[in-house]
Amino acid sequence: MHLPLKVEQQLKVLKMKIKVKEFVKGLYTEAKNENGNLVPFINPIGDCIDLRAAADYKFKAPQAGILHQKDGVKTRDVKFDEQMIRLGIAMQLPKGFSAKMKGRSSLTKRFRLIMVCSGFMDNSYNGDNDEWTFRAIAIDNTVIHKGDRICQFEIVPNQFATIWQKLKWLFSSKIEIEWVDNLGNADRGGHGKTGVK
Repeated sequence: MHLPLKVEQQLKVLKMKIKVKEFVKGLYTEAKNENGNLVPFINPIGDCIDLRAAADYKFKAPQAGILHQKDGVKTRDVKFDEQMIRLGIAMQLPKGFSAKMKGRSSLTKRFRLIMVCSGFMDNSYNGDNDEWTFRAIAIDNTVIHKGDRICQFEIVPNQFATIWQKLKWLFSSKIEIEWVDNLGNADRGGHGKTGVK
């Protein structure tokens, strides 16, 4: 059954398009599962889009520090191994949208890691060198290997989304990925660039 051309054109407008730059060639576009089969960037059986470690990382278990005593109360500092894990991609999300990043459900069980901060990716973080990262602390000695799926994200309207953009989000038929060599945007750079005070 063919839809009228006008309806087809309107449905095309409702697709959400994301431009993605891959820093580590093949990390996503040639990703394979344990059976050697290619894995799509958007997993058809998941509700979020999985992201992968772009390199190997070693984490140490929490280390107990010096024992302190004050007014009969003993305390000990504990140092956690906290690292920023590169995810090997930069993205340009549609206007009015941001990404909510979260650890995968197996993050603590399989990798012995906990996500450190909220993992909210602003729409303005879309420059050619604005690589997405994932900050985590270890609760045990652990190793993350390049290509391990450690976190995921969902696309959500942000506070600047127009009514039309919110409707587009509600009625989108699917997300389309466009793999690019350059996003063509100025780098925002780093975390906390908007300042502290």
